[in-house]
Amino acid sequence: MKTKIITAAIALTAITLYSCGTKEESTTTITVNPVKVEVETVANPDGISMVHFNGKVIAAYNANISTRMMGFVDQMKVKVGDEVKKGQLLMVINNADLQAKSAQVKAAIAAAEAGFENAEKDYKRFQSLMKSNSISQKEMDDMTTRYEMMKAQLEGAKQQQSEVNAQLQYVNLTAPFDGVITNRFIEVGDMANPGMPLLAIEQPGKMEVSAMVPENHIQLVKQGEEVIVSINSIDSELKGVISEVSSSSKNTGGQYALRVAINGENKALRSGMFATVGVEVKSEGSTNSVLTIPQSAIVTRGQLSGVYTVSQSKTAILRWLKLGQTIENKVEVLSGLKAGEQLILSAKSKLYNGVPVVY
Repeated sequence: MKTKIITAAIALTAITLYSCGTKEESTTTITVNPVKVEVETVANPDGISMVHFNGKVIAAYNANISTRMMGFVDQMKVKVGDEVKKGQLLMVINNADLQAKSAQVKAAIAAAEAGFENAEKDYKRFQSLMKSNSISQKEMDDMTTRYEMMKAQLEGAKQQQSEVNAQLQYVNLTAPFDGVITNRFIEVGDMANPGMPLLAIEQPGKMEVSAMVPENHIQLVKQGEEVIVSINSIDSELKGVISEVSSSSKNTGGQYALRVAINGENKALRSGMFATVGVEVKSEGSTNSVLTIPQSAIVTRGQLSGVYTVSQSKTAILRWLKLGQTIENKVEVLSGLKAGEQLILSAKSKLYNGVPVVY
């Protein structure tokens, strides 16, 4: 019996010592090595930032040619890409009705001219008779009335002819200026309706940019201000001047129309090319300045976009941002970041919230 008690005591002591040793081994401290990163201070160089607006290139002189007359297209004299001169005939709309009316007016003019010539001769003869007192005053008055009536009738017929000629201008459509046909909206045999665009013409050479400015940036643009126009499709930056700024956004969905005249001529420019208008804004004392950061620093999680910044305790912090437009390799930051903060551009290993960083 004593032997069993001693054996049990020894076993219990061994279990106790094993448990204590296990507990001491589990209380170890994990040390996280800091991640080597490259940082950049968020700032606006020289206190100036760029605000950008999207737009497109348009010809300074362009027009959509339409008609005031309804009729079928009889002749099409041009095709897209043709160079035309001012006054050149472009297309003909069926004008059988106008031709008939023109013939009637010409006949009326001929009759009115014959009647007027006869009345004029009688009027002059009656004037001579009146001087010799051979006719009464009433006879002279009646002849004067007839003469004036025939004169007015002739003038009325000529005015009808002018009206017909004006209408013929809308069936025989001509070029308003020297240019190039850029679009054709109708073909021979189609019905042309009043006000419907039939042809598009523009004058190559002098180009402009048409853009829209949101209301929160409208105070930043002023007529006559110099801007930078970027055309990505031809990899070119051009200087321009704001020529027009709309004072109302009533019919443009809360955005204001902007026109920029491009300085000089660039043969590579074509109307319809996408353009970006860059306006310089002084950041100091301005609530409208826009920060830009490298696009390579952006981190995306689904629909969210953000960047890693360095906290005061030298750890990485993920910040979600509201981003604006992307211009070349820069992205506008509308909110979520401010000048002076340390932006992490790249890291030697994976970043996550709270990891220590060194740079």
